[in-house]
Order: sequence, then structure tokens, then C-alpha cells
Amino acid sequence: MLTKPFLRPLLAIAALGLAGATAQAQVKWDLPAAYPATNFHTVNLQEFANDIDKASGGKLKITVHANASLFKAPEIKRAVQGGQAQIGEILLVNFQNEWPIFGADGLPFLADSYDESVKLWKAQKPLLDKKLAEQGMMVLYAVPWPPQGIYSKKPLQSAADLKGMKWRAYSPATSRIAELVGAQPVTVQAAEVSQAFATGVAESMMSSGSTGWDAKLHEHVKYWYDTQAWLPKNAVIVNKAAFDALDAPTKAAVTKAAADAEVRGLAASKRANGESLDKLKGGGMQILPPSAQLKADMKKVGDTMLKEWLDKAGADGKALIDALK
Repeated sequence: MLTKPFLRPLLAIAALGLAGATAQAQVKWDLPAAYPATNFHTVNLQEFANDIDKASGGKLKITVHANASLFKAPEIKRAVQGGQAQIGEILLVNFQNEWPIFGADGLPFLADSYDESVKLWKAQKPLLDKKLAEQGMMVLYAVPWPPQGIYSKKPLQSAADLKGMKWRAYSPATSRIAELVGAQPVTVQAAEVSQAFATGVAESMMSSGSTGWDAKLHEHVKYWYDTQAWLPKNAVIVNKAAFDALDAPTKAAVTKAAADAEVRGLAASKRANGESLDKLKGGGMQILPPSAQLKADMKKVGDTMLKEWLDKAGADGKALIDALK
């Protein structure tokens, strides 16, 4: 049996060990994402997580759950808000029905280039900060998808050719486009696009070259028309209580990694645009400019949708468009 003089140093060592363990306590966050691990957005998320791990000295570990493996795309925002996931990546346009400003970057031809997309984000972010703060969240960064074009199983000369076609919709705006051109909207999430086109559930959609390559659409679809309609954004949001629980150096590491991820993501999106279209072309898909008629028809759709959106978005919407213009 140990006598008291022997016991004291051992107890002191044990106490020190416990204090050290507490000081080094590791925080673990889950980050649900809707897209495949190979998608440029997800690759960027992983680099973001790695940067935080390194900068925080391993104090904050973020696990990225790709391809809707933890939560499906429409569930991620609620999961972060409710604390089931501390951080997550959402496609902003998915939540337009909740609040019109979420859908600003899904309005056809409002911001139809990378430069315009960056301008729109600068106008959109202050409004978004306010809204998410009310919901107990913060936005860390956002990255645009490449410009959206029309995938179609048959050639298109005008919007009339889309009449009756099964149109993959993933947001209120894409459903509304289907209604305006007389197509049949079918809700299909990103993880299910390949199967939907393979089985005939979908025959057309508006999306980027990246989404098409992720889904290997060249195996099922012959045509992609480069309408450059809009550049929807993925945003990384964080639960405010989870963020506030971090110590100051870790918070700084998260903020710095987010700023870096936004810059890196924009460059990756531009690269992915060219690379994915080249790959689709190599796989046999025809990458085509839209005819003058198709372009004019889609512009008309965009004008209608902007007017409808402004009616719903009220003062916030007007402020956003004024800031953009």
C-alpha cells in the first residue's frame, strides 16, 4: 500500500494530466454536403477543414460528409440551425420559398458571369447575415457554381421545344422555369441526377457542366446549350452557438480558413467550368451555343421571374437590385 508522501506527487501528476487534457480538449464538428467527394465544392470543403485542423493545432476537427450521406440537400440548413450538425454547405436557391433573397442568384440573367456573381454576393451578404443571425446561424463563405446551361435529350431551337419534356427541378426557380416554358417539373436532388436521366425520369434541366460531369450525363444526354443563365452559390453556414463556444484563436482560424476557401473556390469554379465541358464533349455530348430564338425566349422567362421575385421580395429585394445595379 502507498503511504501518503508517495501518494501526493502521483496525485499532483494526475491533476496536471487532467488539466492538460482539458486545455487540449478537441472539438469535433460534422459538415454535411450534398455533392460527391470529387466535386470542386467538396474538395474545397475538405481543404477548408484541413486548414482549420492545422491552424487550430488539432483543436477543431471537421468531418466532411459528402454526397448527401449525412443529410439530404434540403435538410442541411435545418440540421445546422437545430444543432444536429454544427456546420454545413447549402445551395442558397433551395431556400427561396422561405425567404426570396436566398433565391437571388437563381434568377435567370440577373448575374450571368463570374464578375456579376461576385457583385451580387457583395450586395446579398449583408441581408443574409441579418437573416441568418435571427435564425441562430452565420455564413462563413460562398462559392458560385459555373454558369448554367440547358441539358436536353433532344435538340432545341426555341423554348417551345421544351414543351411537355420532363424537366429536373431542384429549387423554386427551376420549377418556375419549367412552368413558364411548358415543361413538366420533376424534383430530383443532385445525388440522384444520373439515375433520373438514365431511367427517363428526367429529360432536360438547367445546370452547370460540373453537375453534368458528376452525373456522367454524356452517357444519357446528347445536348448542352451554353445559355449562361445564372451562377447559383453554395454557402457554408455555421451554428452560432457552436461558433461562439470556440476560443478566440480557433474562431480566428475558422474565419481565416473561410476567407481563403472563398478565393480558392472561385478559382476552382472557373477551372471546373472549362474542364467539365471538355470532358462532356470528349464523352460525346454536343456543347452548343443557344440559337437566337432560344436565347430570346429564356431572356423573356428571366424578365417574368425577376418581376415576380421583386413583388415577393419587397424592400429587401429592391435594395438588393439597387445595390447590384
